[in-house]
Amino acid sequence: MYLAAAVDNNSTDILAVANSPFLWACAIGVFPVIIIQSVIYMKAAQIAAPHIGMTHQEIKTSFRAGAISALGPSLAVVMVAIALLTVFGTPAVLVRIGLIGSVSYETAAAAIAANSAGAELGGPTYTQAVFGLALAAMSLGGAMWMIATLILTPLLKRGDSALRKVNPAIMLVVPGAAMVGAFMVLGLDELPRSWIHVIAFGSSALIMTVLMIIAKRVDRPWIKEWALGIAIILSLVITHLATRA
Repeated sequence: MYLAAAVDNNSTDILAVANSPFLWACAIGVFPVIIIQSVIYMKAAQIAAPHIGMTHQEIKTSFRAGAISALGPSLAVVMVAIALLTVFGTPAVLVRIGLIGSVSYETAAAAIAANSAGAELGGPTYTQAVFGLALAAMSLGGAMWMIATLILTPLLKRGDSALRKVNPAIMLVVPGAAMVGAFMVLGLDELPRSWIHVIAFGSSALIMTVLMIIAKRVDRPWIKEWALGIAIILSLVITHLATRA
């Protein structure tokens, strides 16, 4: 009843529906799913570890490294998410950007959906109807990611098994090369945008390289665990100082 009373397709009061109890309930419902999935994956990793020669201490180190490495990217996402609260509302930002989706993808999908309706995302023509269209575009796009993963993962697993039979060493190189290539493409795509992006990219790469060298020289594994978060935070500081100069 509350949501129905708040809806006015021609109204630009986006937050009246964007922060509705219904959307909050949907957003909160995602958290138990993510927590349960995380617990399942962690237990599965602990069960599989002995079969691939990982010790209990190595498992703990990998979990700790993953948690620490997530701090830097999470900080960057939080900063962008705060800026988008007035455009999408807290529930949509929390789920589509903070937990599941990608900031660049979700924003682009919403902007395309708004433009298709002849409106501008966050502009004077951004009505509740356009918000609903943008939210649907983000949600459907995210759903297709998950469906594609469910379909393609078994197929890729078969390819993985076939390659391992041909040459087991291949699968030691391919995943790492794929990760490096993917992140390099994402990073290089940002460089033409402005000189600020170049500074952010260059400083973060330099800091990460220095930290890896230091960690190897002094034999301190914890530096590698914290390296990603430190590189992101320091590069943000450097970029901010560059914009103020």
